[in-house]
Amino acid sequence: MSLGLNALLEPGMIVRHPQEADWGLGQVQSNIGNRITVNFEHRGKVVIDGSQIALQRVFDT
Repeated sequence: MSLGLNALLEPGMIVRHPQEADWGLGQVQSNIGNRITVNFEHRGKVVIDGSQIALQRVFDT
């Protein structure tokens, strides 16, 4: 997944962090610029730098 696809993430979409599988599924809260706020099942709310991390969209929850 390219980092550019992070720009397509919208609030409500479900994602995974590629390096933090133990965080579980996360729901996108906001996506402003390169700052993506995600609420993960086992980590809570995290602000991701979208220019550094390519979040993985989950379609089969």
